[in-house]
Amino acid sequence: PDAPLVFCFSPLVGTPLTTSAKFAVVAKSPLTGFICDALSSSHFAIDGKRMGYDALVFTGRCSQPSVWIAGELERTDLWGASAAETERALSRHGRVASIGVAGENGVLYATVSNDGRHAGRGGLGAVMGAKKLKAVVVRGDHRPTLADPTAISLRARQLAKRAQGPATAKYRELGTAGNMLAFSRIGALPARNFSGETFAGAEALSAETLRPARERRRKSCASCTIGCEHVYALRDGGSVRVEYENLFALGPLCGLSDPDDVLEASSLCDALGLDTVSAGGTIAFAMECAERGYLDGVPRFGDGPGVLSLLDDIAHQRGRGKLLALGSRRAAESIGRDSLDFAPQVKGLELPGYEPRALQTMALGFAVGTRGADHNRSGAYELDFSSDVDRLNGGETAARLSVGPESKAALIDSLILCKFLRHAVDDLYEEAAAMLREIVGWDVDADELRAVAGRVVDLKKAFNIREGWSLADDTLPARILEQPIPDGPARGAHITRGRLERMIGAYYAARGWTEDGLLRDAALEELAVDLPLLP
Repeated sequence: PDAPLVFCFSPLVGTPLTTSAKFAVVAKSPLTGFICDALSSSHFAIDGKRMGYDALVFTGRCSQPSVWIAGELERTDLWGASAAETERALSRHGRVASIGVAGENGVLYATVSNDGRHAGRGGLGAVMGAKKLKAVVVRGDHRPTLADPTAISLRARQLAKRAQGPATAKYRELGTAGNMLAFSRIGALPARNFSGETFAGAEALSAETLRPARERRRKSCASCTIGCEHVYALRDGGSVRVEYENLFALGPLCGLSDPDDVLEASSLCDALGLDTVSAGGTIAFAMECAERGYLDGVPRFGDGPGVLSLLDDIAHQRGRGKLLALGSRRAAESIGRDSLDFAPQVKGLELPGYEPRALQTMALGFAVGTRGADHNRSGAYELDFSSDVDRLNGGETAARLSVGPESKAALIDSLILCKFLRHAVDDLYEEAAAMLREIVGWDVDADELRAVAGRVVDLKKAFNIREGWSLADDTLPARILEQPIPDGPARGAHITRGRLERMIGAYYAARGWTEDGLLRDAALEELAVDLPLLP
């Protein structure tokens, strides 16, 4: 009960800056046991900041299912409702962030949802459910004071113009679903639980195919001029917001190629409050276990109706869903045999839709990430898509270079801004310093923010060390390290254990950590963290 659950609002929210209406949900992840921050956006962030707070911190546990409404706890009869139903019921009180039945039932990858968006990864909805907290409702009339309103207004107009330029065109035109065919063409689209990198149904699930036939509308988060959200029609007449990660995880990864099945599965995850990446990854793992004869009572690859039924079982902890609600790592530990070798996870967090053997700087980012297998906190894939490294042959140079994108990601997430802006600014550190001076009046410069970004990464690592991290946690599934890619454009690509270990060593050195991945005494002193080095 004493574990804190934090809703943290951006220092930029409530200003005219594009993409600034964002917030973070932060806690110790029940899925990984390590630090987890999951971001979401839109009006909840704006109204939360209007309460006059930078963050809301919840500790303890309600004696009965409750909602928190602008400072007051109230008993609720909404336990069992979806996040969307909860939001509609409470909307008269303010803006709502809530959990679905997956969070109530303690599924370790349950989400926190708001306005059709989700703080999705790491199971923070389960933390909220454990506190018997169905929803958080915010409202207020406090207006943040701007240090230099004229300067920030001009900056906002300039940034909005750049945000509508060529750097973000693909997000407006196709959304992130545009990655489906792009990754398939280069052999980086994982399929059937990372056992292959070609998938015949990729074109049917691509934005290029889905958009002309199914798109209902394009949407934007509050205070956003990019408009990356694409909403597609469902076969029952409803609609669902579509991103690459939910298409990948519930499509190719599970062997599903029927768009109706994949889109319906994504919509069901939204209704139940399940992280689509972890749900798809865990089901794909279970499918392979079934094919090997390790597990019964689960669907096989390509069984769309079976996936829909299993998602409901997971959210309600029924039958095999009870095992799979634990995520692929814990499920593998229960199943035994060699199943942990092909569980698609790092530190317990299921891999997103990037084939590590075909994107080997990204593979390093997965291995060392403090949140687990995660592309958003690393940014290393930017290097793999550049001319600076050989994406099929990772090395120490790539490892050293990966620190730069990771630090930039840490700063963007701390501001909090959308990462789609990263190519719309000339110098992130310079412009971020100017934003902070003009908004909150802080006398900061680019060099200070570079140091801040490094400290953010160090602090997350310090948290994880305190919670039991060891060198063995920075690795990849045995399948990735022992088997070359079997097919497709990247056939034969291989990242060996030795290569990954050398890259990890170079990354630690670039971060200033010990060769065992620990923080040095000087760093701990700078962070004011009382944390002895592990033996």
